[in-house]
Amino acid sequence: MNKGRFLMLLVCCQLFLLACDSQPSGKDEIDVKVENLLAQMTLEEKVGQMNQYNGFYDVTGPAPAEGDAKNKYEHIKSGWVGSMLNVRGANEVRKMQSLAVDSSRLGIPMIFGFDVIHGHKTLSPIPLAEAASWDLEAIEKSARIAAIEASAEGINWTFAPMVDISRDARWGRVMEGAGEDTYLGSRIGVARINGFQGDDLSAHNTIAACAKHFAGYGFAEAGMDYNTVDVGTVTLHNVIFPPFKAAIDEADVKTFMNSFNIINGIPATANKFLQRDILKGEWGFDGFVISDWSSGAEMIAHGYAKDLEHVAELATNGGSDMDMESYANIKHLVKLVEAGKVKESTIDEAVKRVLRVKYELGLFDDPFKYCDETREKELIYHADHMAAALDMAKRSIVLLKNENNVLPLAKEQKKIAVIGTLADDKDSPLGNWRMAGEDNTAISVLEGLDAYGVNYKYAEGAELVTGPTAFPVELEINTTDKSGFKEAIALAKQSEVVVMVLGEHGLHSGEGRGRANLGLPGVQQELLEAVYKVNKNIVLVLMNGRPLTITWADEHVPAIVEAWQLGTQTGHAVAQVLFGEYNPAGKLPMTFPRHVGQVPIYYNQYSSGRPGPKTEVFWPHYMDESEKPLYPFGYGLSYTKFDYTDLNINVLEGRKVEVSVVVTNSGDRVGEEVVQLYLHDKVASVVRPVKELKGFEKISLEPSQTYKVVFTLSEKELGFYNGQGEFVVEPGDFGVMVGTSSVEGLTSEFELK
Repeated sequence: MNKGRFLMLLVCCQLFLLACDSQPSGKDEIDVKVENLLAQMTLEEKVGQMNQYNGFYDVTGPAPAEGDAKNKYEHIKSGWVGSMLNVRGANEVRKMQSLAVDSSRLGIPMIFGFDVIHGHKTLSPIPLAEAASWDLEAIEKSARIAAIEASAEGINWTFAPMVDISRDARWGRVMEGAGEDTYLGSRIGVARINGFQGDDLSAHNTIAACAKHFAGYGFAEAGMDYNTVDVGTVTLHNVIFPPFKAAIDEADVKTFMNSFNIINGIPATANKFLQRDILKGEWGFDGFVISDWSSGAEMIAHGYAKDLEHVAELATNGGSDMDMESYANIKHLVKLVEAGKVKESTIDEAVKRVLRVKYELGLFDDPFKYCDETREKELIYHADHMAAALDMAKRSIVLLKNENNVLPLAKEQKKIAVIGTLADDKDSPLGNWRMAGEDNTAISVLEGLDAYGVNYKYAEGAELVTGPTAFPVELEINTTDKSGFKEAIALAKQSEVVVMVLGEHGLHSGEGRGRANLGLPGVQQELLEAVYKVNKNIVLVLMNGRPLTITWADEHVPAIVEAWQLGTQTGHAVAQVLFGEYNPAGKLPMTFPRHVGQVPIYYNQYSSGRPGPKTEVFWPHYMDESEKPLYPFGYGLSYTKFDYTDLNINVLEGRKVEVSVVVTNSGDRVGEEVVQLYLHDKVASVVRPVKELKGFEKISLEPSQTYKVVFTLSEKELGFYNGQGEFVVEPGDFGVMVGTSSVEGLTSEFELK
């Protein structure tokens, strides 16, 4: 090349780079920056962006001198690590980030991930409890506060929300999701993502969200974590996929996490159908996919990969962009590309996705933007965050039973007994998945009653857990020690009302915490029955992370409050609901079974060809138990009463349907009601469930106030996916129910032309 042509080429390159810098802000500009950076990267550096390490040393101390930690340390300095996991604290993140930015050849910043599940330091209710609020604005605010606190500690990526739909209360991770319903789960998933990511992902107080687990994880057989999943395509497209698709279409979620399970015989981590055909192909997802913890390496145990090298090949070709804790990519991807088993263009596509998210977070503009120790000190446990956590906790409580208006209790009432070890527990109410949460920082129920000025006497009754409760050990439940029964029974005898706080320990649900029995653990049921024998005026306050089988309590105890695990402000929330300062308005996001033998149980089932009841034996039922749930999906009482009238349906042009109903507060207290709309496509080319939630609105009414709620159903609500994944809207007859739960409301029907 002659000198003149070289100078001309140099000028053109400079003009090109100048044009890139002058492009309008937005995705196009980021794409150009990503392409320019990618062109400078070696294959090793590209593979490094597909590698995530867990925190491996104390960055405030000396650098690792030998072993695996030394290797990881050098990998960061070489630019061979794209992300760090479980490193938090503004100072700690700054020091770790500086290793990548200041020492590596290209100075590419790392993204720092952490499980910010239901709050960060200030803990909100567990996600299933938040879902019981049916309050999208409050849920989004809860996630926003979590992002503010997490980002103040240097974190810029959360592995939440979990949008898996699950119908099996035995599965421990139901506490981490939004329950059994696809429509509700989709709306809540979008709210949480919007809360985490905010209006501007490049702001210093927002974090990238992660929709997980793609896909089918909530359908693990027998409710056992990591177990096999086997579902049909109609279930996959209509029940499992929609919350994930909504995360992209309505919230622009930046990352996905694949799941531990197999789908149609192929592990999700290497499943091309899920990750390439559906997610990146049909849905056009432009973020990146990370494996779950060592889910790549687990393909060996599945019998799908023969060794770690095979894992790297299968996962990368299958569409997984970043490896969490399998070490497959960093050890084997370079030689796989050199051997022609993985195309470098496949690597490039994955790296572009990772880099794009980093640019969108603003990490290239300021790699240390999340490392502000002043913000960290000011924002952790901020008073506004505590107030919001209390509000969220109150909104999450569900009143299950209130016979003879036992509740609310009068503050001046004398001789109140409080029984149950959970009432004095400051740790269990925090729930599981509180990674940054500090142990024993919850306001206990007793502390809440004290702050509210309640005069009561307390007896433990019985221990719940006898062994260690530190994650990740198995809990040792007390099944024999009843030595505290005598004191509790004596206290109950001399009391006018007994508040019994029973349920699960906070670590009784969560990952790996499946239960074959869903009753009250340990000797708690015996304690409840023993107290009932001497005092039937009981208010049962449940603390749990999943639906429980409390059939005996429902038959005997006059008042039952579902208080879940409500986080930092638990005690204050429970006290304010028990004594009527706050009128409970929660509705169940999961069906409560009568017996574990009914599980999986859910409201939107299909009709059998022999629907009952019938006089003869040949219809779907149990011989030894009712087939009906104990408490249905969408159920929840109030201290006031709501009447529904004037259900009206108008079929509009353009395949839209307007449904309206009039709701009146006929009680004597201000109250909130979740007005729910259910739809039934009566005859379709693919059989549809007997009813499906297709709309809800939460309203607040003064006594005697009337409000008209109007729903507009579009093709999105009227249609469904067939077995080939095609969305169809078919003419025909539809049934409509609008009411206070999935089993109670006004009904009508319409015809769609």
